[in-house]
Amino acid sequence: MTVRELPDLPSSPWRIIGPGVVAAGVGLASGEFILFPYIASQVGLVFLWAAAIGIITQYFINMEIERYTLATGETALTGFSRFWRHWGLVFAIMVYFANLWPGWASSSATMLTYIFGGEPKFIAVVLLLLIGTTLTLAPVIYSALERVEFVKVGLVVLFIVVAVVFAISADAWRELPTTVTSPDFPTELGFALMLSALVFAGAGGGQNLCQSNWIRDKRYGMGAYVPRLVSPVTGHEEAAPDRAGYVFEPTPDNMARWRRWWKVANQEQLATFVLISFVTIVLMSMLAYSTVYGVPGLANSVAFLEVEGERLKELVGPWFGVLFWLIGAVSLFAAAMGIVDYTSRLAADVLKTSYLRRFSESRIYFALVWGLVVLGCAILLAGFDQPLPLLVISACVGGLMMFMYSILLLVLNRRVLPDEIRPRAYRVAALAWAVALFGVFSALTVWQQGDRLLEWLR
Repeated sequence: MTVRELPDLPSSPWRIIGPGVVAAGVGLASGEFILFPYIASQVGLVFLWAAAIGIITQYFINMEIERYTLATGETALTGFSRFWRHWGLVFAIMVYFANLWPGWASSSATMLTYIFGGEPKFIAVVLLLLIGTTLTLAPVIYSALERVEFVKVGLVVLFIVVAVVFAISADAWRELPTTVTSPDFPTELGFALMLSALVFAGAGGGQNLCQSNWIRDKRYGMGAYVPRLVSPVTGHEEAAPDRAGYVFEPTPDNMARWRRWWKVANQEQLATFVLISFVTIVLMSMLAYSTVYGVPGLANSVAFLEVEGERLKELVGPWFGVLFWLIGAVSLFAAAMGIVDYTSRLAADVLKTSYLRRFSESRIYFALVWGLVVLGCAILLAGFDQPLPLLVISACVGGLMMFMYSILLLVLNRRVLPDEIRPRAYRVAALAWAVALFGVFSALTVWQQGDRLLEWLR
């Protein structure tokens, strides 16, 4: 690594805000709109404690990912590759296969049909092509993604404010304390469903790893020295460094800057990712409790949102049901864009750093973006309706990936970073908890979902 001075913070704190909003925006998808609201519609609000545990666990994971990138300018995947060259490739392949099924684009398209009609798969194909085009033409990819996710989060917050005024009932507010006074783990809904809700609240899978890439493009810490991903069509590429990352000497000035960076990065993550994710899950669950609690035959899928929208039309007015579907469609579309971005971004970083050093990272990224878009379109046009093998692979791979990279993060930051900036004991304990949680989840998921995959193969 090259030795450089640690850059100082921007003069305006607003220039720091962004990566946590992007993480929350990409993560606000099925968990916030379907999974936790569905659980609330069946058993009340007694399971919201799990959202708090899942989000706080991911907060500590995200910050250890950010710690390494703040200190070196490298992504966590590059750091893993310092132990074994192919670790990054292993995770990149896992993320790519986990996200082959274009579920968020398909769900967004389905919600649009509730308003405008039409065939969901053709609308989903158009949405995927729009995502590919947007990511191709944006001069700086992160800046475009950040704007999209800011708009999405703003719309969701606006909808929640309106929902609090017009739709969330007094019964829901009275029920809310039961998540603390009478917490429950309602296994009657399916153990895999409950555990999935717990561990994937907020984000999950490969998304957390992309915190490295997003804060680097936001110019956090030593990431300021690394070129950002730009469009090969409209952007201007900066010269890439000969070496993968940087280090700073622990001088008094550098350590003072480090403490400021670390404090602000933690505050940004708490005030955006943690707060937005948790408040959204709680209030969307309360909305579902207010509207469809006790309604029999509800499906744990996007069809659940159709029933909830119709109920909102009855309780508040036709305009509110349409607003609910529209906000949901925009939210799921923005999540789909974020998933295509982080899947391709992680893989491009790995390929550029370890295998294809002569190629432009931007061009590798766009080849991967369009590869994912074309595969998604092919799956949809072939008539697959949530193909079981891809969903099973996604469920198994997501938990296993988090288990593996939690271990590697613990080793990376304890062994590679200087003593002065290594994680403290309570953060080491938080990562150890994440290893245990995701280890149990991945083992149970492989055990349960493996039977389904074997049945499909037969």
